Amino acid sequence: MEYRYLGKTGVKISSLVLGTMSFGEDADEQTSAEMFHRCRELGINCFDCANIYQGGRSEEILGKLIADCRDEVVVTSKVYFPAGEDINARGASRRHIQQAVEASLRRLNTETIDVYFIHHFDDGTPLEETLRALDDLVRQGKILYPAASNFAAWQVEKALGISARAGWSPFVCIQPMYNLVKRQAEVEILPMAAAEQLGVISYSPLGGGLLTGKYGVDRRPEQGRLLESKRYQIRYGELWMYEVAERFSQYALERGFEPTALAVSWTANHPAVTAPIIGARNLSQLSGSLKSLEIEMTPGMWQEIASLSPAPPPATDRSEEEALQETSRR
Repeated sequence: MEYRYLGKTGVKISSLVLGTMSFGEDADEQTSAEMFHRCRELGINCFDCANIYQGGRSEEILGKLIADCRDEVVVTSKVYFPAGEDINARGASRRHIQQAVEASLRRLNTETIDVYFIHHFDDGTPLEETLRALDDLVRQGKILYPAASNFAAWQVEKALGISARAGWSPFVCIQPMYNLVKRQAEVEILPMAAAEQLGVISYSPLGGGLLTGKYGVDRRPEQGRLLESKRYQIRYGELWMYEVAERFSQYALERGFEPTALAVSWTANHPAVTAPIIGARNLSQLSGSLKSLEIEMTPGMWQEIASLSPAPPPATDRSEEEALQETSRR
């Protein structure tokens, strides 16, 4: 197992992170334990969770699993999305953050959450309030490192500036969506993370299952998240995405790779990515992602795979610059 520093912290995490969103839903407690222990056997030491996963059940299961190895694992959780029916049981206000972190600590049965993500930018709360609340939690020892999930680059940069000016604990890590058909992060988010030396724990390396080899323009499995979830159908519903999935599957199989393993490896080998989050419903499904550890992804192979999908447009309208730079290299 390869271990990488999480941004500018002195903490090293494994090159794969196990996501626990399935714990307590698709994966019952026994299946969750099987996946957790398999990951530990391979050296995975980082486990990603959130307070809303299965109404808190995922945190409860993870809390039991880490009980005898708490000092050896890095645990994350998140706050923002509705955690109850109350009108204030949501968002990134000081009030909700304080309530949510206490509940997460109880469910995880731990005194400290290693990495605590704001799950989404909160348009209704001043960023200063959110960041000061996180800094207070660091000072209280309830979290170690603040982080941001689903933020735009400008939102992260604004937060870093506020924290630097005020002397508060800054974001050390971000969690963007990133895979072969969702490459918007390449435009500003990943370059920003590299420039600021932020850790990147990206999610959805398989595109909700789209890149597992089960999907094509005219091919669908009998079950799967893309068939069962309206959210994922919207996220991955465009025809060109299925065309990319078909080309990618053919590329992988022609070279003797499982598409699942290759998709995870491609994401993991972006220079700015610390570790992608993998998840599964059971141990058999998880094994495909774990096989990514066996793939030696060369820069040439990475570029070949990248060419199978449309590159996102540049951050500015000076689209000719990349082409001219490429010409000058020859």
